Amino acid sequence: MKYNFNAGPSVLPQEVIKQTAEAVMDFQGEGLSILEISHRAKYFQPVMDEAEALMKELLDVPEGYRVIFLGGGASLQFCMVPFNLMENKSAYLNTGVWAKKALKEAKAFGEAVEVASSADANYTFIPTDYEIPQDAQYFHITTNNTIYGTELSDKKLADIYKKRGNVPLVADMSSDILSRPIDVSQYGLIYGGAQKNLAPAGVTFVIVREDMLGKVSRHIPTMLDYRTHVENGSMFNTPPVLPVYTGMLTLRWLKANGGVKGAEARNIAKANLLYDCIDHSKIFVGTAKEEDRSRMNICFVLKPEYQDLQDDFFKFASERGMVGIKGHRSVGGFRASCYNALTLEAVQALVDCIKEYEARH
Repeated sequence: MKYNFNAGPSVLPQEVIKQTAEAVMDFQGEGLSILEISHRAKYFQPVMDEAEALMKELLDVPEGYRVIFLGGGASLQFCMVPFNLMENKSAYLNTGVWAKKALKEAKAFGEAVEVASSADANYTFIPTDYEIPQDAQYFHITTNNTIYGTELSDKKLADIYKKRGNVPLVADMSSDILSRPIDVSQYGLIYGGAQKNLAPAGVTFVIVREDMLGKVSRHIPTMLDYRTHVENGSMFNTPPVLPVYTGMLTLRWLKANGGVKGAEARNIAKANLLYDCIDHSKIFVGTAKEEDRSRMNICFVLKPEYQDLQDDFFKFASERGMVGIKGHRSVGGFRASCYNALTLEAVQALVDCIKEYEARH
């Protein structure tokens, strides 16, 4: 038995994988694979329409917002956001590698202010002591930091909503979208790579308030202009057909399993189970500050006196079916990514593995 803790591309629901495989062989009885159909074919447009509608329904997206699906990954959004939204000034909260990369891209378009950073502490916590410049065109946050295992809690998000004043909020939600309810009305734009909680790699989602667009004076190349994709329903050019289809199936699965609130309850149970194990361990310790711990990416390391056991534990866990638990080189140790599709049974198997190993040492 394999348990998939990969940080991304990551675990998908088994029924979604099966349905995707069937569509690869024969899409909707058309005698063609979804890999070879035209995106302009009459039977693909409903897929795009349903994917957009389900995102809106599951996240309770208000009127005045559009959901679009693009290529290029979240990394392309690091430049598309300032290209489209930043006239001369923006503000960024630096909470990890991806936030830092987003900030770097924004500096090419004007003054990009780093309001706070936890880099000096290797991003083990989310800063709170900062002010947001009220003349910024937007304030950018990364809600979950995959590498470092930190996440903006609901309480800290509420504080940001108050602190931002009239400054529109932009969020990279690549690794925790659909894992908990969010108040979309608080955001001007939300984006993320889909390969963690939604789909295979290759598609990026953007949720944008339409009145955010068309306000910068610079020329924006057609493909980098959000308005192009809003006006054409994500079909201006050939979209990533297979990932969009799998994403639609995942959204169906999520809706059938209690929606976002149901996912949140399951994610809390999984995170509590694993963090409780780590907190009571004699040889392992968590890396993130407790109040900022991520439910999606749980990072832990061996205590200093047990550091020589790192390779041995990795081998031990791998032999027991734990896949993708090696920590990022920036943190070391181990990381268990517990996205929506990961089962409680998988987390229990990892907990049992940790306890068995600890009992031997």
